[in-house]
Amino acid sequence: MILLVPLAENPLLPEPVEMVLAVIFVLFLTVVMWKFVVPRFEATYAERTAAIQGGIEKAEKAQEAAEAALQEYNAQLAEARTEAARIREEAKTQGTQILAELREQAQAEAARIKASGQAQLESERTQVLTQLRSEIGGLATTLASRIVGESLEDDERARRTVDRFIASLESDDAQSADDTQSAGRS
Repeated sequence: MILLVPLAENPLLPEPVEMVLAVIFVLFLTVVMWKFVVPRFEATYAERTAAIQGGIEKAEKAQEAAEAALQEYNAQLAEARTEAARIREEAKTQGTQILAELREQAQAEAARIKASGQAQLESERTQVLTQLRSEIGGLATTLASRIVGESLEDDERARRTVDRFIASLESDDAQSADDTQSAGRS
């Protein structure tokens, strides 16, 4: 048995007026959304797009500025390295010059000290020779007086005798030095 319920009495189907009102309401809602909501969404979308595009442009500009700063930094660094190398080279050159000047001064000072020492040595040698001559002269006079048996107190005679004695000693020394040199050559 199938029960047939009249169509109007079907609880699942809405009333035709309700269906028409629902369609009108959907159309009205669509128009309102199209007029007010969609333009706002479009404006918000355009703002966001512009903000994103502006952010990208700002980021690109910042990246370009950073690259320019990096290139400038690298250029300054290269210049500083060149300057440092130049300063090192100048310091090395100055050091070499100072060292040469100090060597020159040391050599001049050594030559001066050597010359002074030689002059002092020559002076002392002359003094010693003079003192030795007078002592040898006194001893020679005393010895000659004893050998000869007469007094050689006469200063002039004693001086001549001493001078002859010293001259003969010097000539003997010179001759023995010549003999030594000629023997060394042979």
